[in-house]
Formats: sequence, C-alpha cells, structure tokens
Amino acid sequence: MSDDILNLSAMQLDAIKEIGNVGAGNSATALSQLINKKIDMDVPNVSIVPLADVPNLVGGPDTMVASIFLRVYGKAPGSVLFLMPRESAFYLVEHLLGEQKSATDGELTEMDQSALMEIGNILAGAYLNALSYYTKLTLLPSIPAMAIDMAGAILNVVIVQLGQMGDHALVIETQFLSEDEGISGHFFLVPDVGSLQTILNAVGVK
Repeated sequence: MSDDILNLSAMQLDAIKEIGNVGAGNSATALSQLINKKIDMDVPNVSIVPLADVPNLVGGPDTMVASIFLRVYGKAPGSVLFLMPRESAFYLVEHLLGEQKSATDGELTEMDQSALMEIGNILAGAYLNALSYYTKLTLLPSIPAMAIDMAGAILNVVIVQLGQMGDHALVIETQFLSEDEGISGHFFLVPDVGSLQTILNAVGVK
C-alpha cells in the first residue's frame, strides 16, 4: 500500500471524519424513515487499521452478523460494508414486512433477504448522495451482496477484494442504534487508496 494512508495529518483525518458525519447523518435519517423509529448515530470514527483486525470492530471473528456489501464506482471508488447482529436483521424484517421472526431458530427467506439488501441499497445511496453533494464527485453504488455468517468469515471474503490495496485500510466507521435498541449496526466506508486524495482535494484539504 502507498505510505500516504499511514501519514495522514490531523487536519486530513478531521476532514474525512466530517465527510463521514455528513454521509452517516443522511443514512441514519433514511433508516429512521424506513422503520419509523428514531435512530441515534455515533460521530464517525476514522481509523487506519490492518485489514485482519476489522472483525474485532464488530465484536470478534466469531460474532454472527448479517452483512451487506457494495462497491462504490465513480470518481472516488471504494467499498461500503454494513454489518449488524443477526437479531437486528430479524428486527428489520419484522418492521418492514410485518412478519414475526425468531432470531434463534428462524431463517430469513429470499424475500427477507431482498428486503435487507434494499435497506443496504438505500443506506448506501443516502450516504453516497451526501458525499457527492459535499465533494461534487460522482459516486455510484453497485448491486448489493448479502450474507449471514460469522464476522470473520464474511470479512475474509471482503479482505480478499480489498487486499489488492495492501495490508491496511482507512475505515470510516459509524454505529447506529434505534431508540428501542432493536437494531444496532456498523456502517463502514473504505475508500480505495487513490480515492483518498481525490476526496481530500475535492474538499480543499491537501
């Protein structure tokens, strides 16, 4: 990987955090409207982490999660990953489709998974729309892919796709929590290496 990502200044990291804040705020609003509940959002945490350590951000490699993964195309390509506990996935399905689901012994149907992928699409779209407005860059999401598995297994697949960038990734991480704590989730934006400078230049931070 280029050493640039390991030598970002405090001003550059603050600018990236603010960009993440705008995007995550847009996503939280979209999610709140979808399930008709207030969604609290943490201020995004911007960190440069070894790819192998990413599973620890969501409770460890053995944590069962539902994941929605998209590639970002356009002027600043990258990846979007939305991870949530399995229970949160069932909660979302219940509120969107009016179904009663048991997260302990139930399974998600094809319709359930389609609904969750659409949620991922909406969240990523809201995030990227805010980023596009803020940076004036064209950013387009791919069709989402979804899986339910242990965080380590899912992230191993993602890491293979991101591995061409090197051993580290800049991660913009935001945590969502609904007012009744029925949903929690981590939203990650991982810009490709060349995209970082493009984004920083777009907001006037060299």
